[in-house]
Amino acid sequence: MAAVEKTPAANLDIQAPDAEWVGKIQKLAPTKARVKPEKKRKVLMCSLATGFCHKVIPHVKEVINVLSTTGAFEVVHTDDVQMFDAKSLKQFDAIVLNNTCTKRPERNLFIDALAKDSSLNKEQQLARAKELETALMNFVAEGKGLMAIHGAVVFMNKSDSFGDMLGASFVRHPKRQWITLSPVEPDHALLKAFRGEKFIHVDEPYLFNRAYEDKNFRPLLEMDVSKLDEGAKKIMKGDRRYVSWIKKHGKGRVFYVSPSHQPESYQSSRMLEFYLDGIQYVLGDLKVDDSVK
Repeated sequence: MAAVEKTPAANLDIQAPDAEWVGKIQKLAPTKARVKPEKKRKVLMCSLATGFCHKVIPHVKEVINVLSTTGAFEVVHTDDVQMFDAKSLKQFDAIVLNNTCTKRPERNLFIDALAKDSSLNKEQQLARAKELETALMNFVAEGKGLMAIHGAVVFMNKSDSFGDMLGASFVRHPKRQWITLSPVEPDHALLKAFRGEKFIHVDEPYLFNRAYEDKNFRPLLEMDVSKLDEGAKKIMKGDRRYVSWIKKHGKGRVFYVSPSHQPESYQSSRMLEFYLDGIQYVLGDLKVDDSVK
């Protein structure tokens, strides 16, 4: 492993993105996509959080907006779960879930959102939530793509089918701290952005379970547990800890990326390039080895 990239120190009191911050991202982001899209691509980005609301959500929206200027895709933003209706999804090539955290006890974004719809009784709300979940699952299985960012892992955290598709369910995380990430396979096509180098930033070290234990995915980034604080190391001892991966789901493609809770993680040309490559993968334009390893 060669040199190390270290992002700016994190401000734990996260402020909304201003023009100056967006300007930094514009200067750092790639100006063109890794590959030319096979056709015009359209992405649905959902940033609704019914549970914990990450302050980085608007920053991630700006990041995706900037990446879309490469011509790799067009992005449509929504906080409306009805956009996951099967008919609505037909117009899109991929879905991006932006920190779509849910609340207890259901831990299900569709149930949470529909609970506010007074035109439906409880039984109808649950039935509609199931319809939307099925539409999402079919969307990916039939050949489209899904990217889930950081807290989006808890989108439907109690759903076995969603967890199996994504590759994990969320358990907990120790406090925010400096984390050292390493490319699992430096020569993998989806890791070109890191040029074989480690990436150090402040983030929440996420812990996963259920489907994650099967490792039914192609790991991309892992965190160095030995470099975490002592409290975190006690929790996370033993197994290798992956924080990003890709996997097939039926005919479709899934990309999970835990980085990041902090806006500073995006002040990196390499992280921005990695995001764009991941989006092009789920869109089906960037062909990479996504077999289980």
